[in-house]
Amino acid sequence: MSRIAPLLAVAGLALVTACAGTTTVEEPAGSSSGRSVQAPREDVPSALDDPRNDTFPDPLIDLDDLLSGGPPPDGIPPIDEPRFEPAGTVDWLEGDEPVLSLTVAGETRAYPLRVMTWHEIVNDEVGGVPVAVTFCPLCTSGVAFLRTVADRGVLSFGTSGQLYADNLVMYDRQTESLWPQLTGVASVGALTGTALEAIPMGTVGWRDFAAAHPEALVLSQDTGFARPYGTNPYAGYDDPDGRLLFALPGDPDTRLSVKERVVGVSDGSDAVAVRRASLVGRGPLELTVGSRDVVLWHRPGQASALDTSRIADGAEIGSVGVFEPLVGDRLLHFELRGEDIVDRETGSRWDVLGRATSGPLDGAELTPSLFLDTFWFAWVAFHPDTRLVP
Repeated sequence: MSRIAPLLAVAGLALVTACAGTTTVEEPAGSSSGRSVQAPREDVPSALDDPRNDTFPDPLIDLDDLLSGGPPPDGIPPIDEPRFEPAGTVDWLEGDEPVLSLTVAGETRAYPLRVMTWHEIVNDEVGGVPVAVTFCPLCTSGVAFLRTVADRGVLSFGTSGQLYADNLVMYDRQTESLWPQLTGVASVGALTGTALEAIPMGTVGWRDFAAAHPEALVLSQDTGFARPYGTNPYAGYDDPDGRLLFALPGDPDTRLSVKERVVGVSDGSDAVAVRRASLVGRGPLELTVGSRDVVLWHRPGQASALDTSRIADGAEIGSVGVFEPLVGDRLLHFELRGEDIVDRETGSRWDVLGRATSGPLDGAELTPSLFLDTFWFAWVAFHPDTRLVP
């Protein structure tokens, strides 16, 4: 089993928010408007070429469990010069199509899974802040990171072509160290032990995103690559009882089917997985995870990106949100009234993005909490001691 510190344990970026809420982010030193200045390639051995190089620190994963996914490095090409379109002009996304929703320093962008499935990484700058937006189709996991690393400058990331626990393994172009997406920690190579800071990001249906952020920018299909955007190369992959493409490290945890969808929350000292299906049609769920109090809820309106060969035709799976249940210093409690999520304290109505849409708190936004919306096998591979909320 991996000795890596899990993603949600090394995260905790209080000044960056996504899906709901906006606060101020201090611009990293050396960055300015426009494209970020990338750190140069360092004169160190490459973990892409020789992961067992004896000059590297001890790896944080068993190298025997580092498997080739088939494509060579950047055979699944990351997007380094992303282009965007205003949400109001986008006519190629359908209502329930899934998009990653990211807000940094008051700027919100959408990254459609019809594009992310074919590229997996976007090296971007949002609100003046260098970020890596990542999506692993095999784990159905979207994670965003700050790309600025202390004493290293701004890193850029590519796809290594390797997998660990069926999870995307990124590499940084400055040292060519290897980073499993679900940890955000360099695990093989010169930067072993270096952790990226994660940024809250959620996956929602296009209709909900466009209604909440009509002025936001949307990652364009004009990527410079010829790909059949809108199609799913992993048709049928989200069958809960279906097989994985590659073997997992360690013994399987049979508490759930390998591809049961879960919502995972961790504070480093405690980890909780909630069956996504248990949230459907039910009221919001209040949880204490270590020192964190959070509220989870589910709303309809998102198609699975991994069901049918055409993403827009995917089965309805809905969207989830995880938030701190506070507006200012006021603690709120939520319930389902009819088809609406309402707080008991004021009767205000809330959407899947954590925004009050009517009532005394109209316009208020909850602070999103870091979470992973992923398959059971992926969560438990990196959180083997997780509690399970059925």
